[in-house]
Amino acid sequence: MSHAAPASHTPAARRGALGRSTLRAQFTLVIFMLAFLPNVVLTITARPSVPPGTLLAWMLVVGTLCALVGYVLSGTLLRSVSRLQSEVERGDFTQPHPDDPNEILALRGAFSGLLARLGTEQGRRNAFMATLVHDLKTPLIATGHLTRALTTLPLPEEERRAVGDQIQAETTRLLALVQQMADAHRFEQEDVTVQLVPTNLRALLDGVATRLAPQATRTTLSVEGYGHASVDPTVLDRAVTNLTVNALRYAHTHVQLNVTARGIEVTDDGPGLPAPLDTLAQPFNAQPTTIAGQQYTAGTAGLGLFIVRRIAEAHGGTLHYDRAPPGPPLPAPASPAPTPVLTRFTLELPEVTP
Repeated sequence: MSHAAPASHTPAARRGALGRSTLRAQFTLVIFMLAFLPNVVLTITARPSVPPGTLLAWMLVVGTLCALVGYVLSGTLLRSVSRLQSEVERGDFTQPHPDDPNEILALRGAFSGLLARLGTEQGRRNAFMATLVHDLKTPLIATGHLTRALTTLPLPEEERRAVGDQIQAETTRLLALVQQMADAHRFEQEDVTVQLVPTNLRALLDGVATRLAPQATRTTLSVEGYGHASVDPTVLDRAVTNLTVNALRYAHTHVQLNVTARGIEVTDDGPGLPAPLDTLAQPFNAQPTTIAGQQYTAGTAGLGLFIVRRIAEAHGGTLHYDRAPPGPPLPAPASPAPTPVLTRFTLELPEVTP
């Protein structure tokens, strides 16, 4: 039966011990030379007539004492370094000690920051895999059932056509999710490339509204405002589409797209975000979030917002979120229920002109 090597016998431990020994030897040598050489000079200068044998014996005694002092002092100087290495190997190095010098405190902070970043990256990777398993599995299972029904059951022509439409819808949903995950991963690793051209923002919003109108089954979708700006229309269309799709998903009665002097606003009367935008707009974050009473993994819920924010930054702007007070931009609902506070995303763009 094989046994794990003790920690002190592992390659990392041996390299650490060698590094400490080398550094301590260097400190010892420096202290030895600083103490021994002046003694040699002073002895030869003050006692030039001392016999060589006596002088050599005296130098040996002085050298031994200097080496011993250097060894003890080097150990004292490196004690905090050795202690930090032992704590790092145990994984418990976050608590400082009263006698830690500033350099050791800085190292502890650097190690803690590195560990936190590694933990965040590992969590994102885990959430990415969870998204693949969960969100891709659902449309694949649905497509499999629909395909089996289409190929094995004697369905009338009208039902066969309906099943085919459902298969197409599930395939479109699957491809959109894969594209969104791929874009989020790419935008996380590199900058968004944009080709700026003068663009009619109202026409861009009208196109988004027309394309997404079939999804507005429970709500109304309207467009207001006029303006022009130098943007990448294809990339900006992607950002506005993401915001509008989210708004349609959670709105109660109405979603409005608006061109303003700041940029583009997407407003709805939904429940709003359950956490700060900076927390949710993180790709592949393992922390779950609840929106409109339904729980999602932030690995899925945050992808669209992350992509929108990166696109806004690529245009020299930012993405803002706030809860706007009730006002005239949205029409009053048909029911006598009180008007809710509005959810508003603002995709800021530089130099929007009427």
